[in-house]
Amino acid sequence: MFSSIAKFCHEGRKNDSIATELEGTLLISKSQFPYFMLVAFEAGGPIRSLLLLLIYPLVWVLDISGLDAAALRIMIFISMAGLKMNSIKAIAKTVLPRFFLQDVREDVFRVWSTCGGKKHVITSGPRIMVDTFLREYMDVDCVIATELRTLGEYCLGLTAAPGIMAGAGSLDALQATLGGDTKIDVGLSDGLKDHSFQQLCLENYFIPRGEKPSPLCKRDYPKPLIFHDGRLVMRPAPLDFAAIFLWLPFGFLLAVSRILVGFFPYKFSLLGGAATGMRVRATFPTTCKPHDRQSHTCKPPPFARASNSNACNGTTLGTLYVCSRRTLIDPIIISSVLQRHVPAVTFSISKLSEILSPITTIRLSRDRSKDGETMRALLSQGDLVVCPEGTTCREPYLLRFSPLFAEVADDVVPIAISTNVTMFHGSTVRGHKWLDPFCFLMNPTPLYNLEFLESFPAAMARNEQSIYDITNHVQRLIARALLYECTTFTRRDKYRMLAGNDGVTPTK
Repeated sequence: MFSSIAKFCHEGRKNDSIATELEGTLLISKSQFPYFMLVAFEAGGPIRSLLLLLIYPLVWVLDISGLDAAALRIMIFISMAGLKMNSIKAIAKTVLPRFFLQDVREDVFRVWSTCGGKKHVITSGPRIMVDTFLREYMDVDCVIATELRTLGEYCLGLTAAPGIMAGAGSLDALQATLGGDTKIDVGLSDGLKDHSFQQLCLENYFIPRGEKPSPLCKRDYPKPLIFHDGRLVMRPAPLDFAAIFLWLPFGFLLAVSRILVGFFPYKFSLLGGAATGMRVRATFPTTCKPHDRQSHTCKPPPFARASNSNACNGTTLGTLYVCSRRTLIDPIIISSVLQRHVPAVTFSISKLSEILSPITTIRLSRDRSKDGETMRALLSQGDLVVCPEGTTCREPYLLRFSPLFAEVADDVVPIAISTNVTMFHGSTVRGHKWLDPFCFLMNPTPLYNLEFLESFPAAMARNEQSIYDITNHVQRLIARALLYECTTFTRRDKYRMLAGNDGVTPTK
């Protein structure tokens, strides 16, 4: 007997086990094509993803003809044949979870989270693509999925016995997992096709047709999504990905033109950027007078300015602009807004990005004492920009700030920076770092928001607070302005989660 999911009773389910299909039930979408496209694009490259896009009409015809198993085999072969298994696993861990979470159905998840017993998921997709997401984010105990053949460390793109996990195959696999006469308390499906596994369920519920499903809100995610990788912003459905491919040549020319505009005199750089669709919005503290804004800085109170000198040699230090990190071009945008050259210190940057930068960039060595001397020397010559997070975070979170800036600066101006893109992310962990500025500037209308906050007299604060208290205070100021959450994660944590290393390139 099947009932609508709306009739599910949430009370007394603490020990109930549950089984559900992934596509069309736990996930809103029934199509697996976007996820295969992500694997093909991120692990295989543009040519492989273009081939998968061109073969999609055949996949669609097979799917509507009831030959969905054949369609699935074609997508598996094109997207994965010849790829290293470790590469596919890396994409499944760093890229796919974000798109899966965005596709989780809210009403099904409420049922799913209510049941506190063992949880089982049945999917016809490859285990290697879904296993990490289901176990780490959905707390799944058992995954019934299609297995793939391998040759050494490479994927052959072929299914292993017993083949595509659907129908009677999923029933046999679930029975083998359960063993004996064990039954599952709750079963969920879309009710549109044969769901053999539900023969093992005591209660069965289906998703009613015609209802517009609601995706799960970010605040309700079972596990916060802080770090993720991949270049694509939108879920690559066939038409969306076709639009992205058609845009690529125009986007590359647009990115080159925006880079050239960055070398214009500052009076024309913002106008030139606006002419190419680049949007930059900056706000200053209300206490800043008009002439202060025109002189490109909001001065601290008189008592703070009086203390803005180096006690050792009596030299006056410049203003240190401390900003949240969104992309590699954050310091360039700040210089454009301030309408003057402000150098920046960075923890890591590709050689090409350094050459193309219209402002001076100085690399830090990650040696605390040496980097402190470098920043003091630069501040003695004028103003400076630093991003104490050391890396980018795409989600509304701030990583832990390095306390070095609080130790060397006398006058700190926090800058809350946020960006908005529609096609490509301007940062990566596993990809080519030198493409980061190009990818961001290839977006049709990228948006930069900069909010200059009140100047903070760090020199005076050091008399009463530790540098760690000052660092945390500045982090909270920026987070409050952005409506972000502060975290204790660092650059090292990000790279360990996404790439399995510390994110440090050995010095040659």
